[in-house]
This record gives sequence, C-alpha cells and structure tokens, in this order.
Amino acid sequence: MGKVGKRVRRSTLAVLTGAALAGLLAVTAAAAAPGEAPQGKAAAAARTDVYMKDVTADTGIQPHSYSPLWASPDIKVCPTAVECSTSQNPRVGVTNYLFIKLRNNGPYGSGIDNGVLRVYRTTPGGGATWPTHWTQIGAVSVPVYPGVTTVTIPWTGVPGPGHFCLLARWVSPTDPMTFEGPSTSVNTQYNNNVAWRNVDSVRLVSGGPRVVRPFAIGNVTAAETKNDLVFTQPAEQAQGARVFVDLGPTLFERWQSTGKVATGVRQVGKTELEIVDPGRASISGLLLKPGERLEFSLSFSADTTLAKETALNVTQFGPDADGTERADLGGVQYLLAGEQRG
Repeated sequence: MGKVGKRVRRSTLAVLTGAALAGLLAVTAAAAAPGEAPQGKAAAAARTDVYMKDVTADTGIQPHSYSPLWASPDIKVCPTAVECSTSQNPRVGVTNYLFIKLRNNGPYGSGIDNGVLRVYRTTPGGGATWPTHWTQIGAVSVPVYPGVTTVTIPWTGVPGPGHFCLLARWVSPTDPMTFEGPSTSVNTQYNNNVAWRNVDSVRLVSGGPRVVRPFAIGNVTAAETKNDLVFTQPAEQAQGARVFVDLGPTLFERWQSTGKVATGVRQVGKTELEIVDPGRASISGLLLKPGERLEFSLSFSADTTLAKETALNVTQFGPDADGTERADLGGVQYLLAGEQRG
C-alpha cells in the first residue's frame, strides 16, 4: 500500500531519507501531548520494549508490511468494566470502557516498563493529522511486567453520534518513539507503541431505514493533494446490502472538477453516489488543501436480511507526509450484519 517497509530494526529508517525524514523529526516535540516532555534516547542498559499489535500477526517489528494498519486487535470498547469478547460500538452519553493490551516482549528491549498509556479519538476515516485532529479520551500510568497487561480506561460521556477512530500511545522514557510526525499512518507503522483501531458494526434491517455513518478524509501534507476513496471486501460480498456516499457540495464539486473519475459507482442524487460494486469500487481525484480534513457521510441499507456478517473496508489513498505518492492514509472496516425487526 505504498509505504511497505522492510522489516528492519527501529534504528534503521532507510525509507525515510533527506527532507522527508527531517520534516518528520522536526515535529516530534510539537506532537507531544500537552504537559508531556519530548522523549530522549533510552539508556542502553535500561531499554524496554512494550508494543501493541497492529494486526494479529504483528510481533512488534517496525516498520512492517501488514495491512490494514488501522484495525488493531489490542484495542477494544466494551459497555461495562468487565471485558467483552468482541469490541462494540461505544454507547453515547454513558460510561464505556476501553481495554488495551500492552505486550512486554517486544524485540528491542526487556524488563519491567513504566509509562503512561494515552488513548485518543477522532472522526472515522483517513488523513487525520497528529496531534491536530485527535482528542484525548483518557490516560493512565501503569507498570508493565513481562507478558501481556490489559489496561482498562473509563470513557465517560461519549459524544454523539458515537462513531470514532481510536488511537493508543504507550509513552515511556525507556521505550521512546522512533519519531512522531503529522501522519498517523506513518507513526503507526514506525512505532510499535502506537496502535490504531477503526472498526464499526452496522446492523441492517431488511427494508428498514438507512444507517448513516460519518467519514472524513484529510491531507497531512503541505501541498494540495488528490485522493482516492477505495472500497474492498476481504471476503465474499454481502448479498442484499447497499452502500451510498454523499460527498456533500464541497467534495462533490472538487471531484467534478477533476473529471468525476470512479469505478463501480453510479450517481443517484445531486451529491450522492451508490456503490454498485462494493468489492472493488473507487472514487478518485478528491482534492484536499494542505492540512484540510473534510467530513461526508456513508449510509447503508438492506433489501433482504443479511445471512451473515460481512466486512467492508473503506480506505483513503493519497500522498503521505513521508513523500509516498499513494499511501494508505487510514480507513474504516464496517462489519455489516442483519437484524430482525422489533
């Protein structure tokens, strides 16, 4: 997906050279959370390595070539303080609970680690600039012993509409970040103590009203960029499900100005498109100004009861802050499933 790096040690950043790397390193201090001092080099004798998985197969090597970067199995949302079996959509207006797994067997250090686990939210989608577009949910100071430590963080007063991307950062003086720049995707790929989860459950009633979800795409670079919105399904397509994209007037006008390039879609309204081939559809040439992040809406409906849950990935591809011309800038996995009336 553009930024596929070799599995090298943290100290080797061969794919980030010259001005691109210098620019990323320059913003490390500015990207630190409020009240949090930038991290220096860990003493060699005290080096620890706590990590969170980006995908199930992740062992903490960084950077890695796994995808998607934004569906971490180590971040989970549950409605009670008892850990649930599978992550759920947060419930608006009440206290939810975040369960984060910290793994103290990373490849770059050993020993008991002490640090702060911080968790953030943003509008679902891609192109979220760090730290501008992220709002902290909570933080907790914990020791992490060898093995797996599950940390619970209460999430109070969840705002509507209740659909978010989540980002977890393990901040430790003996387990420093390689760097943190404006690109959330680059930061996640190159720091094994950063994890990102954008997964949303969508329950559809046959013949019922559409289910609407917010989605945002952004530009983490200092120049105007053209971006693509790509639809894929890891498994077989959900029979009976329908997917719509309402770009809104600004994004639709920009898409129109670049030639209305798309595959597997048809226009059904003034600014609305239907995804007629959700397994391989795309909307291309979406112009974004430097630092801009624009929100639009996705909606889902079902003509028949869905027989089983099916995943639909919606991903933003475009130029990234490290100079990659076409990178995975983030996305959301929608888990579509049927639901009975009543």
